[in-house]
Amino acid sequence: QLQLVESGGGLVQPGGSLRLSCAASGFSLENNAISWFRQAPGKEREWVAYIRSSGGVTRYADSVKDRFTISRDNDKNTVYLQMNILKPEDTADYYCAASRSSYLLIWMSQDAYAYWGQGTQVTVSS
Repeated sequence: QLQLVESGGGLVQPGGSLRLSCAASGFSLENNAISWFRQAPGKEREWVAYIRSSGGVTRYADSVKDRFTISRDNDKNTVYLQMNILKPEDTADYYCAASRSSYLLIWMSQDAYAYWGQGTQVTVSS
């Protein structure tokens, strides 16, 4: 069964850091472009970060640029989202999503992704 499982969420104070992980089971992620999305309470799901299958190309939403870093370890079949300088507005459920393609031209579209995890909750609060 193809599955993505996120972990690493939790409660953190403003200015703190968290690292989210997205582990795949039932298939190899090495040929899949991956993105992280998030959905805050009462808001629509939004794209956060993208990484090509090779890891050589990354893209970020303006709201997280220079604070978040997406990376991948294809040997571990895992993608990461390092989140630094967290703000209360980063509070959301975070989802990883895998495309069937190794790269995407429209990486911000949810329709481009075939596989989704169940999400992990991140709360930034003092």
